[in-house]
Amino acid sequence: MAEKSLTFWEHLDELRAVIMRIVVCMTVLAIVFFCLKDLLFDIVLAPSSDDFILYQLIRDWLPNAEMQPIAIQMINTELTGQFMTHMQVAFYVAIVVSAPYILWQIFNYLAPALYSNERHFVRIAMVSGTLLFYVGAAVSYVLIFPLSYRFLALYQVSEIVVNMIDLQSYVGTMAMLCLMMGIMFELPLVAILLGHFGLVTSSMMSQYRRHAILAILIAAAIITPTTDIFTLIIVAMPIYLLYECSIIGVKVLEIKSSK
Repeated sequence: MAEKSLTFWEHLDELRAVIMRIVVCMTVLAIVFFCLKDLLFDIVLAPSSDDFILYQLIRDWLPNAEMQPIAIQMINTELTGQFMTHMQVAFYVAIVVSAPYILWQIFNYLAPALYSNERHFVRIAMVSGTLLFYVGAAVSYVLIFPLSYRFLALYQVSEIVVNMIDLQSYVGTMAMLCLMMGIMFELPLVAILLGHFGLVTSSMMSQYRRHAILAILIAAAIITPTTDIFTLIIVAMPIYLLYECSIIGVKVLEIKSSK
């Protein structure tokens, strides 16, 4: 069945409707999360507590490890700081939660211009890309940010200098790390897309594995706000595993294409 042809203004009306639905969805979710302040900040501030799940697991797995208690006071230095941070966090979470709906609205708008095989490919890419982003953000929240926070919060150049962590700095660092790791976890999808268009091959990726490892270490050093080698390795290892998964994914794509 042929797609109905739309005029320029009808396309513009469709785009306006898509944008309005996205804005309404994000606004409603932002209001909901803003009202759930206690639950929202219990989750956001959890890595700053000694009872966080990662620290408990470390104590269980390494009972002889000495973990200095975190006794850092969280402060706010601006009159509107806490209220604005509350709004920002609610907005950030609304964007993350509504991402599948936003992508689906965009896909539905663009779908009539795509062939059936292209629609299927784009649909798979959107679903897998969203899932990979969520996994990357979760890894950052559970593993990378807590380790970075613990190192930075307890680091002192002198005993006379007391650490007091600003709330906005805490939230900004967490958001930045979650965003960066979410983007880095898109590596397999990007590699498969490049392989699909013939820009990379599995043999090429295997050949340049050493160069990739160096690039991964540089990227991990940029992402990681700490200077210790342990946190650097913690960040680099998942990215390297994703690179190996990318090689496998491109190889599978090549096998399917050759049939």
